[in-house]
Amino acid sequence: MAPTLGEQQSLTSILLGASPVVQLVLLLLAGFSIGSLGVIIYKFRQLRAARKQSERFLEIFWEAKNLAAISKASTELRQSPVAHVFRSGYQELQRLTRPSKKAGPGTWSENAPESTDLGGIDNVERAMRRATTQEVTRLEKALTFLATTASTAPFVGLFGTVWGVMTAFRGLAGAQTSSIQAVAPGIAEALVATAVGLAAAIPAVVAFNHFAREIRVLTADMENFSAEFLNIAERHFI
Repeated sequence: MAPTLGEQQSLTSILLGASPVVQLVLLLLAGFSIGSLGVIIYKFRQLRAARKQSERFLEIFWEAKNLAAISKASTELRQSPVAHVFRSGYQELQRLTRPSKKAGPGTWSENAPESTDLGGIDNVERAMRRATTQEVTRLEKALTFLATTASTAPFVGLFGTVWGVMTAFRGLAGAQTSSIQAVAPGIAEALVATAVGLAAAIPAVVAFNHFAREIRVLTADMENFSAEFLNIAERHFI
């Protein structure tokens, strides 16, 4: 006869009745899962703000055509990596040049220098490249934890599975009966460890791939903007 509802073990009873090693594995996987959720929420907000503020900065950059005004507006877009790259290049350009008094207002040349050279442009390029590297490093922060969870959690769950199965068969050796009921609790807790490991790893994999793509897009935006800014500097400042 099939067991009644009261005779069937619930998931809670399985977890509470698991061996200490399996419980430790489950706690570790729960920590991975909670940490991954926190990282996912943090990175989602950070990258969304970076994307929106970068789009806003590019609109300001191509509409204003005044480097001083653009620099002032960019200070309010602190989450934009493109704005940070611009500020680094603009600050380096200011160090190398003196404002021209011949240029009229409202144009790229309003802050044009009286003279500069290719070495100065190379310095601006290095400053923007350095800023791009710093921003990529900032955007990739905490992604290592997602990658670690995605690659480690299934194996941690597998360890709990192997330990649970081993415990179940060791208990079967000392039992008076060799029926499936004797090993069912150990097998159940072993399968729970596998399921929890996959539950922790799958969201981490999906989130990591999504965030990595977002960062690649932002990196391309920074590199394209650097190239455009250097072209403008060469046309108007040399």
